[in-house]
Amino acid sequence: MPAAVGFLVLIALAAVARRTYVLLVPPMTPRFPAAAALDAGFAAHRGLTFLHILPASFLILLMPLQFVSRIRIRNPALHRWSGRLIISIGFIVGVSALVMSQTTSIGGANEAAATTLFALLFLIFLSLGFRNIRRGNIARRREWMIRAFGVVLGIATTRPIVGAYFAAGRLSPQEFFGTAFWLGFTLTLLAAEAWIHFSEPEPVHT
Repeated sequence: MPAAVGFLVLIALAAVARRTYVLLVPPMTPRFPAAAALDAGFAAHRGLTFLHILPASFLILLMPLQFVSRIRIRNPALHRWSGRLIISIGFIVGVSALVMSQTTSIGGANEAAATTLFALLFLIFLSLGFRNIRRGNIARRREWMIRAFGVVLGIATTRPIVGAYFAAGRLSPQEFFGTAFWLGFTLTLLAAEAWIHFSEPEPVHT
């Protein structure tokens, strides 16, 4: 599981890096017309895109640290501080994702439905994680934060799925983007549930 998580984190960071570069330095002659059409959609909402992807890059770097027992045990202050930061950044990412679902949807209603549902789930999971840690219920907080992390990683899982569709060349992005998002988010959320049920609960330290 850690290797798979690390791989997905790298994919997500690479996607953020590419999107940032393309927004700041638009290519004069795009090599891939289909990708250029996607880039144009994000460029039309540049400010909103940055508001989403830049905090998201910090979120996807910080969230794995919440599950590193060595940090949690040896440096509880850092664990608590990063947890508060994750909650704050997470709400920015979740709310901006909801707005983007209605403004920058490439795959039409199908993609908008997927991104809206999973953005709402992410905000719900994040809120429940925050509520449980405030109540001192560490085990339940762990479960909700794993689910929230599963949703975050979903955006990385969609990338190879989108790449496979592009390579097949039989459908347009408008036709396959929605399916790719449904598959990507569902796979990582199912993996998060499996992690919850088959991994050891974190020990409670007082």
